[in-house]
Amino acid sequence: MIEKLVVGELEANCYLFYDENLKQGLVIDPGAESEKIIKKIKNLGLKIEYIINTHGHSDHIGANKELKKYTQAKLLIHKEDLPYLFYFSSPEPDSYLEENQIFWIGSYQLKVIHTPGHTPGSVCLLGDNLVFTGDTLFCGGIGRTDLPGGDERKISSSLRNKLLSLPDKTVILPGHGCECTIGEEKKHNFFLNPNFEIRNNI
Repeated sequence: MIEKLVVGELEANCYLFYDENLKQGLVIDPGAESEKIIKKIKNLGLKIEYIINTHGHSDHIGANKELKKYTQAKLLIHKEDLPYLFYFSSPEPDSYLEENQIFWIGSYQLKVIHTPGHTPGSVCLLGDNLVFTGDTLFCGGIGRTDLPGGDERKISSSLRNKLLSLPDKTVILPGHGCECTIGEEKKHNFFLNPNFEIRNNI
């Protein structure tokens, strides 16, 4: 099961991914409003095993400290984004996310896909017919590359070689905004046109 909470001034999507029967779960990108996230966890009666940051920007890690204190869950981020945690005063991670790493939550699994470009350590999390894309891919857009650590060539490679190779029916659960599918984005996302050259104007 998945619960989406929109948090903070930048309206980032925080997700709870959980097994409803076993009441086990993980939190993806607790960016702000820790009370709101904790209230939902309590209402669902969940035991949170992991807190996963898809990347290190403040609107995706801002509630790490409060969530870790409440849940005692393991905090994970890709090693390339570790400096962001220090900069934004987040707790240190318990371990690092690695390419093809698998997380099991009850009978459900998520696989880590390293997708650098928005930040050096950006990752996506691939489940069964769904993918949490953080700020790498949005519905109708892609992540900015003009911020420190951004790289337009790397995000282009991540998108075209990793995400767009997923089945068209794969549901995209982005770091901001609404859901869509890989197939829809192939058809309608201007920034994914093979002839488009990313120039930081997104």
